[in-house]
Amino acid sequence: MNLGDNIQYLRKVNNITQEEMAERLSVSRQTISKWEMGQAYPEIPKLVIIGDMFHCKVDELLKQDMHKVMEIYSKVKFRKVKGFRMARYVMITPNPEDDVNAYMDRWAEASGLNNIPGYKPKRIGWDFPFASLEQQNRFGLRGYVSAYILPDGFEPGCPGVEITSQGDADYAYITIRDPFSRAFELIPGAYKRIMEYLDANGFKENSGREFLTCFEYVYEEDGITFMDVYIHVDALGHANLYTPIR
Repeated sequence: MNLGDNIQYLRKVNNITQEEMAERLSVSRQTISKWEMGQAYPEIPKLVIIGDMFHCKVDELLKQDMHKVMEIYSKVKFRKVKGFRMARYVMITPNPEDDVNAYMDRWAEASGLNNIPGYKPKRIGWDFPFASLEQQNRFGLRGYVSAYILPDGFEPGCPGVEITSQGDADYAYITIRDPFSRAFELIPGAYKRIMEYLDANGFKENSGREFLTCFEYVYEEDGITFMDVYIHVDALGHANLYTPIR
């Protein structure tokens, strides 16, 4: 796609008419039409405003196929997440995600969590940012936490984890399609998109200790892997009810 195709695609996917976009940019509808047909090009200040409008960088507008980008990432959304108990464990290793997830999978089997009738275990995870500089630079170590959501009334049949909980909380989240195809690009990109959206719309990340600041949840639908990336935000005041993690 060229710049005009990207502008047209982003305008349509966000349900914005040419007239509405023209009003926001203080230009005529005909100018928007010319941009989309490649007959004229926005000046840099207008490109910056367009990027802010659609929560993307000018470089992305100019160089990337935004249709493909939007197929990978959903829009940023908000969810009131119902409070939950969890069993969690942290590892600092060269490959902490795989190592700690494997550990927690074995724990879920040994604890009886996998054998609860009608309950589908849900595992979440997040970076553990407290590996020392020596661990990181000298040994190539990183930290990651893996946790299983615990159903009401469940008491694990074995030790080996920390049991903790948090209350109802507001999160901004984005969904990544096939996140592990380019994990070191797509997953950080999801966090970046959420933070840019929050900044552009006046929301603030909430980093209070009583809630998880952020976490990731991986699941499959119709044979396709998805990841929801969550970032805790200040109370939104929306009327919708708190819901469990999907």
